[in-house]
Amino acid sequence: MSKARVLSLFDSDAFLRAAGAERVGEDASRKLVELLEDSADRIIFQAKILAGHAGRKSITKDDIRLAASMFA
Repeated sequence: MSKARVLSLFDSDAFLRAAGAERVGEDASRKLVELLEDSADRIIFQAKILAGHAGRKSITKDDIRLAASMFA
């Protein structure tokens, strides 16, 4: 069972066009959404661990920053 997509293809298309693409295939937009959501899932999972380690239930922007830096 696949999970529901959170990011829209329209937004993905806009990201690609803002980066200079003149034309964008739907398959390219779908792939970008997949990659961005997979990355977000990994970062959020790690940020939840960091928040829990700090004794918090809320994830802070610093948790997100630190979690993202672990995957850079």
